Amino acid sequence: MNGAGAAAPSLPPGYRLIAFDTIGSTNDEAKRMARDSAPGGAVIWAGEQTAGRGRRGRTWTSPPGNLYVSLLLRPGGSAAHAAQLGFVAALGLGDALHEAGGPALRCKWPNDLLLDGRKVAGILLESETTVGDTVDFVVIGSGVNLVSKPENTEYPATSLIESGIGSVTAAALLSAYVRHFDGWLVRWREDGFAPIRAAWLTRASDVGGDIRVRLERDTLFGRFLDLDEDGALLLDTAGTRRRITAGEIFAAAAA
Repeated sequence: MNGAGAAAPSLPPGYRLIAFDTIGSTNDEAKRMARDSAPGGAVIWAGEQTAGRGRRGRTWTSPPGNLYVSLLLRPGGSAAHAAQLGFVAALGLGDALHEAGGPALRCKWPNDLLLDGRKVAGILLESETTVGDTVDFVVIGSGVNLVSKPENTEYPATSLIESGIGSVTAAALLSAYVRHFDGWLVRWREDGFAPIRAAWLTRASDVGGDIRVRLERDTLFGRFLDLDEDGALLLDTAGTRRRITAGEIFAAAAA
């Protein structure tokens, strides 16, 4: 099947394409394949999702024309180590969008990409572990607003076409994304998280600024100091340094 009605994108060695015109969720399909013993390297691509979702189970509006793709990996190691792949994906996707004619994008912790201060892409990591807390597989789902964007979102959204970048096809962006992702993945495997962290920080939004961090049961206000060696956000709250491993950040003045 052809996920976007165009020629199949080219992928680096070690990756194989599984494409759908319409699917419930590319992440769900990737997890189904992983539980059925599929090896790493699968790239699940859909022209449209009927049950797409973002972080914390939120609906991810997925009409035709945008990019919806999930990568299946089997990196091993701990869950904390595997979570670093979200930063690898952000760098790869940012490079692909820049190559496609977009400006240099900003990275919003933990897994979003911003264009002109508005969200143009999101990344969702899901994983499962085996006995002993070793990661069995990681699924990295990515959605990019190429021709349309969701309306009435809590964080402002945009699309490439709205920003004047209307010549990017899903197939071309997918090819570039997997190629750049693989380059950063090799760097991560060989050199660890340090170069990934350094590259991400050069593109980061809000570092050094005042932010609001919404946790599952609390909201914190403070200054975004840095990322630690595992990718957690370091927040200065009235002189106390807090380490945040999961949450959503907004401008401090946001309601």
